[in-house]
Amino acid sequence: MRILHIISSPRGSASFSVQLGNALVERLLAANPGSSVQVYDLTNKAYPHMEEVYLQAINTPAEKHTPAELAAVRHSDEAIAALQAADVLVIGAPMYNFSITSTLKAWLDHIVRARVTFRYTEHGPEGLVKNKKVYLAASSGGIYSEGPMVGHDFVVPYLRAVLGTLGMKDVTVVRVEGTAIPGVQDTAMEKALASIDVASAVEV
Repeated sequence: MRILHIISSPRGSASFSVQLGNALVERLLAANPGSSVQVYDLTNKAYPHMEEVYLQAINTPAEKHTPAELAAVRHSDEAIAALQAADVLVIGAPMYNFSITSTLKAWLDHIVRARVTFRYTEHGPEGLVKNKKVYLAASSGGIYSEGPMVGHDFVVPYLRAVLGTLGMKDVTVVRVEGTAIPGVQDTAMEKALASIDVASAVEV
């Protein structure tokens, strides 16, 4: 099994999403001996935000790319190659201001490419990234899986929508939440770790 671990928190080892993501990877490795892990820490391996030359490049046939367009699309090609090579994705997704980090958004912008990772058809978008298992390691200071704040969660629904558009619909969400709430924070990680189940991981 080839595991791609995406880290998007700027807090390093203090991050709850990083801790949870690492735990998921450890469980996957234990359940699938001989597996490999490729780590993309987006705080150290940042992807450029979209700019005009990049948009020109992804809408121009590869054989017609200028040197500037080749350079602009290199990050996207690399990210998509790593994505396609993986069997399992573990994506750390901390919530900031109800949404994902800008670094995670930039990575998504580089892997969402028409005619490469999805295509438009007369029936709507068709995902071209098949046979992947995805684990979302979601973290938040509040509680968004239930209760009055459910509608403020723009992390998990958004990631499900984007990944699903690319063809990745087998998504398991593991949450560590309430990390800023007195009386909840002390056991938040313990509960998250207890909820991890990798039994549905793909076998290769």
